[in-house]
Amino acid sequence: MFYEVDKDDHGLPYNPYKSCVVPRPIGWISTVSRTGVVNLAPFSQFNSLAHDPPFVMFSGGTRPDGSIAKDSVVNAEQTGEFVVNIATWELRESVNQTSEQFPEHVDEMEHVGLEKLPSRLVKPPRVSASPIHLECKYHMTIVLPANATDTIQHVVIGRVVGVHIRDDVIVDGKVDIVKVRPLARMGYLDYTTVDYVFEMDVAGGAEADALRKTHMGIPSGR
Repeated sequence: MFYEVDKDDHGLPYNPYKSCVVPRPIGWISTVSRTGVVNLAPFSQFNSLAHDPPFVMFSGGTRPDGSIAKDSVVNAEQTGEFVVNIATWELRESVNQTSEQFPEHVDEMEHVGLEKLPSRLVKPPRVSASPIHLECKYHMTIVLPANATDTIQHVVIGRVVGVHIRDDVIVDGKVDIVKVRPLARMGYLDYTTVDYVFEMDVAGGAEADALRKTHMGIPSGR
């Protein structure tokens, strides 16, 4: 099949686009407002952008009436900081609960009953139950054009300045992603999680060679 996005002429009962670019990792973003209120919200438009130094992005829309960007975007811009808490299978219900639109004065961590941990380099707290946290300094926002005011997207880019990894998910010197079981968004109302991985050398072997130089014990041949 083929359809033109602007015409929306796919003829299907549901728009298929979000099911074509999958899985999308979920960035569970914690911020603090200028008045000190903690905000926690999940974003399925989230990913890593670079690694040296590391940068991440999350894309947030507007409030339901389209009047202003979501709290996570506003807080990151106004305070210059945010934390990415890795969403996991174990925490899926809490992640879902924090996707609800709450008034500005509500602390979502307290509302959902999540324990907070202090960060080291930024003010927003971390979700204690999450096994990985990325402390970030705000870098910039890119506002994408939209067909309606309530679909405007604000792409927030932050530089990762601190990384927390829980000791029990590190096995033989590497992060065991199956133990982490990160949560990812599919299309429609579908989600998935990482419960299986396989190893394959990158064409040219550059990445594998780099890992071998760090004495990670990767075999030299197949």
